[in-house]
Amino acid sequence: MNGADTAWIMVATALVLFMTLPGLALFYGGLVRARNVLSVFMHCYAIACLMSILWFAFGYSIAFGGSGNAYWGGLDKAFLNGITVDTLAGTLPEILFFAFQMTFAIITPALIVGAYVERIGFGFVLLFSSLWMLLCYAPVVHWVWGGGFLSDGGIFGDMGVRDFAGGIVVHETAGLAALILAIFLGARRDPSKPPHNPGMVMIGAAMLWVGWFGFNGGSQLAADGGAAMAITVTHLSAAAASLTWALWERIKFGRASLVGLVTGTIAGLASITPASGFVGPVEALAIGAIAGILCQECVIFIRNKAKIDDTLDVFAVHGVGGIFGTIMIAVFGAGSWAAQLGSLAIVGLFTTVVTVVLIYICKAITPLRVDHETEVNGLDLAVHGERAYEFNS
Repeated sequence: MNGADTAWIMVATALVLFMTLPGLALFYGGLVRARNVLSVFMHCYAIACLMSILWFAFGYSIAFGGSGNAYWGGLDKAFLNGITVDTLAGTLPEILFFAFQMTFAIITPALIVGAYVERIGFGFVLLFSSLWMLLCYAPVVHWVWGGGFLSDGGIFGDMGVRDFAGGIVVHETAGLAALILAIFLGARRDPSKPPHNPGMVMIGAAMLWVGWFGFNGGSQLAADGGAAMAITVTHLSAAAASLTWALWERIKFGRASLVGLVTGTIAGLASITPASGFVGPVEALAIGAIAGILCQECVIFIRNKAKIDDTLDVFAVHGVGGIFGTIMIAVFGAGSWAAQLGSLAIVGLFTTVVTVVLIYICKAITPLRVDHETEVNGLDLAVHGERAYEFNS
């Protein structure tokens, strides 16, 4: 065990949890109507709790167990069987590696929340998130990070897919699942209402930015120069994407908005995530600068052309950003084209099939969408018996 590595990953684990609670909750909560903000908080908080237990029970073993094969990690480490304070994963206590990876298993299904806010059944959220994390997310983790068939020595030979912190594992899977759920749900009754609290959105985005240092820097799994470089390129990509998003807004619409600026931040962060361990500062600036415009154009296309009500633009920002960053690894020569594109296609197909099947299963058990009256009155009071403000708007 290395003490410095262990100390850094303890901090990184706290930072990644901070991304979901409270970062993502505030970012998403500020973007919805005032009468639905608590439902968003409820979704994020409940998912964090539920995914923690399920990751302990089965998820970690499916992803990193040693009794499985190239496609499935097995159940030998279910309920942390055989893992003690002395068990190591590289230079780290394995119990710490479990905890660090648990925070990724929390935020990935939580990202999907943005696609279905203001109209989805709470029971469906819990059931779908649970099954999706275990049957979609955890297997993909095994394929890419757990020594599975997409990693080095797998189907792409000695150079397997390069995904440093989750462009495929986190952002592609969550983005695609979000898009599919939005299609199944259909649009909100009134999708035109603007964010009720842009200040809350900014605060949440700022927390995500800080937490992302643990997300990407922690993925080095060591306290060394690689972790420092990952943090630096993460910051530069976020800054560049924020500015290009705002500039593109100004050019196209005549003004740059706060919500647009900070959404650009998230686009830059998502795009650098897979590449953060493989590129330098100049490449990071290029990735972020392009992402700010690319993801914004995807938001416009999905919302206005495709007419899909992905409420908070999860696919356009996270999905497209993660896919773009994964491809840029090959563009900059840090990974093979076959492995990067092939893995994107394989994981994309798998995520689509599993998500569709799980939607059908879950909606047969619990309602997918709330009724018309609940949607009009707001989920906060109707579903949870509380409201965020004395006077809703």
